[in-house]
Amino acid sequence: MPGPDNNHHRSAIIAVLVDNESGVLARVIGLFSGRGYNIDSLTVAPVDEAGRQSRITVVTSGTEMVIEQIKAQLGRLVPVHRVADLTREGPHVAREMALVKVLGRGETRVEALRIAETFRARVVDTTIESFVFELTGATEKIDAFVTLMRPLGLAEVSRTGIAAIARGERTI
Repeated sequence: MPGPDNNHHRSAIIAVLVDNESGVLARVIGLFSGRGYNIDSLTVAPVDEAGRQSRITVVTSGTEMVIEQIKAQLGRLVPVHRVADLTREGPHVAREMALVKVLGRGETRVEALRIAETFRARVVDTTIESFVFELTGATEKIDAFVTLMRPLGLAEVSRTGIAAIARGERTI
């Protein structure tokens, strides 16, 4: 069986369990920027009751060799407990949330509501001239919703970035 193609670019969802202390996020970001690695999405939040540990989820892309280097370098940062490449270690669930503001009146409002219903987007704010929709799902679903809202008066989009977790009994 041949090894991975080192010239092929792929996307990677990397979960990093770290001590929740000041400067950790800056060091993780510095690792990426200092080597010219791109961050497509970044989320961070405490994960234990006492707030002692945080989980950083980074979506990046590169060749297999670059992604392996990123994982190795992340693992060497002092407050890092575990690094997991969710895209390689087995099945996972990845979702993000977006707030999407659409400005419009009349037929465009009706059409925006119809599309929102199809995508299971919730209206979380409304005025006579605007809607704010809340939408959760895969990145592709949110991208498609935003694209459909463009001609209907898309005004603003705020996205959380990807939250991801392994399926089944595997944990970080």
